[in-house]
Amino acid sequence: MPSFERLHSLGVLLLLAFCLGACSSNKPAPKTVVPPPAPKKTPSQDQVRRNNISFFLSRAEQALRKGHLTQPAGASAYDYYLRVLQLQPDNSKAETGIQTIVVTYVERARDALRRRDFGEVNTLLKRAEMLAPANPLVAEVRTQLVRERGRAQLDLPQGEVIGLPAGELTARSAGLVEQLQRVAGRIRSEQLRVIIVARSDAEGRWVYQQLREAVPGYRVRGDIKVGNPAKLILIKPSGGAP
Repeated sequence: MPSFERLHSLGVLLLLAFCLGACSSNKPAPKTVVPPPAPKKTPSQDQVRRNNISFFLSRAEQALRKGHLTQPAGASAYDYYLRVLQLQPDNSKAETGIQTIVVTYVERARDALRRRDFGEVNTLLKRAEMLAPANPLVAEVRTQLVRERGRAQLDLPQGEVIGLPAGELTARSAGLVEQLQRVAGRIRSEQLRVIIVARSDAEGRWVYQQLREAVPGYRVRGDIKVGNPAKLILIKPSGGAP
């Protein structure tokens, strides 16, 4: 049998081992060190400028598709292209976009000229000239407008001219209807011919209808010509037909 001293020593060793194990298990776990967040990268001024250019070009294309060429102010294709050119004066897309707007106005002016709507032609050319004062296409149509206006004046016979106010004609106002009724009475009593100059054929037919309805049973003799400004030309019987 082991001696008492041996047993005592063994017990001391076991007690020490137990204490060491308990002490080691109670040690706090090491703290996890969390690195600080990386600072956000601020875009450079050049990157901001490029982003703005891309944004305005996109908005300009959207406005073009909607037909917003120069209106509404501040949200038209032309306004967005101007903003691009302020950021980058030699931007080819913006320059081409403005040229597209000018060509669109010129083509609309050509179409109005074929309809002999001279007032609309002049309005469209003025818009194009504001964007491109020296554009040769605009100058070409402007020359055609002057020539066609001269021809239209030569085509009209001589007679008493009665102007038809554009605003009242567009609104087909009661005041204009009364004016046409009075003129119809003169046409019947004086046996006059009438040349109706209107901005469109439909507008001319409406004027003729008012004249005809004002004198039931009487055939108003005359003709309709498309031109601007709108007016009536009253021709006496001795003047002959145009």
